[in-house]
Parts: sequence; C-alpha cells; structure tokens
Amino acid sequence: MQNAVPGGRPARGRGPLRRRAHTLTLTLAAASALTTLAFTAPALTGAPAEAADAPRGHDVSSHQKNVDWQSVREKGARFVYVKATESHTYRNPYFDQQYNGALDAGLLRGAYHFAIPNKSSGTTQAAYFMRNGGDWQPDGRTLPPALDIEYNPYSKHKCYGMGKTRLVRWIQDFSDEVERYTGRRPVIYTTAHWWTTCTGDSRAFAADHALWLARYDSSDIGVLPGGWSAWTFWQYDNHGALPGDQNLFNGSTSRLKRLAKG
Repeated sequence: MQNAVPGGRPARGRGPLRRRAHTLTLTLAAASALTTLAFTAPALTGAPAEAADAPRGHDVSSHQKNVDWQSVREKGARFVYVKATESHTYRNPYFDQQYNGALDAGLLRGAYHFAIPNKSSGTTQAAYFMRNGGDWQPDGRTLPPALDIEYNPYSKHKCYGMGKTRLVRWIQDFSDEVERYTGRRPVIYTTAHWWTTCTGDSRAFAADHALWLARYDSSDIGVLPGGWSAWTFWQYDNHGALPGDQNLFNGSTSRLKRLAKG
C-alpha cells in the first residue's frame, strides 16, 4: 500500500498501493465469549506471544496474485479474507483464484470491500460488493462479508473530506445494504485511531458488528474503539509466514466455524 499514515495503517487499495506497518491503538478485551481463547490451530512464527495457539489466518488482495493455497494450508492457515472490491468501480482481478482456491484447500474464506466513501454512497458500494464477490452464502465455510474502512490512501483528506456524522451514516448505509442482501451485518475492519478521528469514536456499531482490528504489535492489542468490548479478528502484522497480512481469530476453531455458519 502507499505511504504510512501517522497513527494508522495504510490502505489496502487497488493496483500499486501496498500496506506498511503503523502505530495503531487497539485493545485486548476480556468481557465476552470471544475473549475465551480456546486455541487449536498450529502455531506460526512471529505471532503475538499472548495468543500463540489462536486460529491463524491472513488477508490477500491483487498484490498476492495467484496464491498457492495448499502451501498456505500446510503452513497452518485456517481462514483468509480476500479483497473483492473497492469503491464502485474496481474488482480484484485475482479474486476468483484466491476466493475459490482457499475454499478448495479447506480454509474458511470471506470477502472484503475497501471503502472510498467520498466516491459514492454506502448503499451503492455495498451493492457493487454484493454483485462482485461479497454475497455471503450459508454454507458453513464462508465468513461474513467485511468492510475495510480506514485512512484515505489517495488524498491528504484522511477522513475523505467528510464529517463524523456523515461517515457514520455512510457506514450504516453500507451495513444496511449488506444485511438486506445476506441477512448478516458486515465485520468492520479499522484502526482505533481512524475510528476515533473520523467517526468521533462512534458506538453505533459495537452491538451487532464483529470487529477486525489492525495493530502491528507482537504483545498488546491496545485500546478498543467505540463501544466494542471484544475483538473478533486481529491483524497483527503486514508480513509473515502467510501471503499478505497476518491475522488471528479470537476464539476456538469451532467458534470460527460457527461464525461462518451464521
């Protein structure tokens, strides 16, 4: 992705953009069922010490091109999120190989959309996402769709030139459209710094949206944003044993499968 943004993680945008590590502020909460870590997946090197046995996963985009999914499985991956779309005009050209290949190799897989809120409405972008890979299926092997919302990689206006109330409304519109298509609320991927800066630390989504936090730290997940009492996924590094970014699931493998089942 492109140049680092102070206090946040860079965007997972299209084409030439490439992610680098950032100083983020997220937290380990211990207040819900997700905080009981019944770890079952093989350990990978470089993972946070406090969650050494958590189910491992990663996320990929066009930067990883055609992935050797059998090798990924052998290295211990149990789930992956694949970038499907960005804004209302871009679809990952490697999406089919990545999304279907992961499934064929026995991984749980999910799709994510990279939001560019100043380009079109949340409803428009969610509908485009649903038509181009994000439409969740109740097959027990597909993770809920995810919304990646973070600092604008294309402009100095890191909140997309939009006020906090307007951005919260955009996220809500996106979520409502995803729910209309799938019956499920999307997972929200963000950083605590972006969420505080650009939504005013909104608490509007914590009750019914799983949280996917980005914090590149090997020991501490930091402070949770906006009303969430637990994280569901933790992106803890932008490189490692698996292609793309490295992630953990906050729970057991059986609980990860229940999340997929819905």
